This record gives sequence, C-alpha cells and structure tokens, in this order.
Amino acid sequence: MIIFSAIVPHSPLLVPSIGKDQREKLSGTIAAMQEIEQALYITKPDTICIVAPHGSRYPDAYSINMSPKYVGDFKTFGDFSTTISNKGNFLLIDHLQRKMREENVPFTLTSNENLDYGFSVPILLLTSHLDPWKLIPITPSMLDGNSHYQFGAQLKRVLHAESSRVAIIASADLSHKLSKEAPGGYSAEGEAFDKAMTEAISKNDIQALLTMDPNLVENASQCGYRPIMTMLGCLDGIKVKASTLCYESPFGVGYLTARYDIV
Repeated sequence: MIIFSAIVPHSPLLVPSIGKDQREKLSGTIAAMQEIEQALYITKPDTICIVAPHGSRYPDAYSINMSPKYVGDFKTFGDFSTTISNKGNFLLIDHLQRKMREENVPFTLTSNENLDYGFSVPILLLTSHLDPWKLIPITPSMLDGNSHYQFGAQLKRVLHAESSRVAIIASADLSHKLSKEAPGGYSAEGEAFDKAMTEAISKNDIQALLTMDPNLVENASQCGYRPIMTMLGCLDGIKVKASTLCYESPFGVGYLTARYDIV
C-alpha cells in the first residue's frame, strides 16, 4: 500500500561535496529535505517509487527502468567519491508492467543499472538511514498533465493493493528561467508557472494543476510538472494531509518541497 509521498528537487548543489558554500543559499530546501528523510524513516517503506524526468524518455509512452540493481554517482559534477547503490523491486515492476499492458497504457520497459542525478540526489539525501528498501525508477513521457495524472492513478491501483509498504517521490525542479543568471535566462512565463504551481500545490488544488495552460508549462523550461502530476495521480482517491515545506530559487531555478502524509 502507499504510505507516504513527497515532492523534492534534485539539484546537485544539495549534495554537500558539490554545493559546498552554495548550500547556505538552499538552507530552507535542505531543512525540508531533512524533514522528508525523517518522515520516510518513520514510515519505513519497503519500496520507493521515484518519478524523475531525465531518464530514457519517449514522446508518447511512460517508462520504468527494470534492473536487479541500480548505481549512481556524481562524477559529472566533480565528485568522484560519492556513489549510491540500490536493489530494484523486480517482481513489483513486473506486476506493474503486466497491468499496464492489460489496460493498454502506453508503456515501455528499459533496463539500465546506471541512474542519473534526478534519481541519485533524492536517494542520497532521503535514504541514508533507511534500510532495507528497493527502488522503482519511473520516467514520464511527453504527454500532457492529465495523461500523467491518469497514469499515476493506474499505478496506484496496483501499488495501493500491495501488502508491502510503498512511498512515491516526485523528483522535480520547477522553472529554470527565474533570473538573468538562470540556466535558461529570465522569462516572465517561468515566474508565472512557478507561482501557479506553488499556489495550487499549497492548496492541494488538483483541478488547477490539471487545467494549467499547456503553453505556460512548456515555455517555463521546467522538468517537474509531469513527475508531480504522476505522483498526484498515485494519490487519487487516497485521503492525504498535504504540506508545502519550502519554495526557493536562489540560482534562478525553482525548488519546491512538499510532503503528503496518508491519513
């Protein structure tokens, strides 16, 4: 069954060996991540499903990376010593893919034990005290928000019926266009997107998220909307207490953290 869920950013600057002094500017996000780490530890998930945007993506199909084990590192960011390693929940992934195909969901499996930072950053920061647990890495498609919400609802029908304990994490950065120094430069649409997202999430207003202007979503230069919509779909029909913990953007990228406790 699903026992906890959260939205977290995946900036490599959150990793101590990479962010170093820059982490001071992310103190709110770091404190929120620590709170979510504690919540995960208390709820003791057997499996964590992480929905992250940087894996093998397909325009019109969702994807799960099926591997007996996964490894990740941060060599791309100059850290050659920090690594993560996790077992995959092979049986549950197989159960999910069979159900998706039965329901004619546009879905595919990949197999790659190497994880990118969209998965590795949350794993490193949220699970250092959690053991044992297994991973299911999920990658969204390029379909719209409503399609991802429905995909999440289909995942929920399998995951929430399981006897094992499952947590759902959306690994999601918001707009990358919030200042002139941002990776994508400044855009008023980026600012408008983040405002709309944070307001809707703080109110747990699913309808506002489902009806968001598609042009605004695409022009905001973001990588979080689809993972978030998938995660929220996984909570469809489940009573939750939603809490926005932090939003900040010191480097021109929107970092949102929120937790969803099952009540």
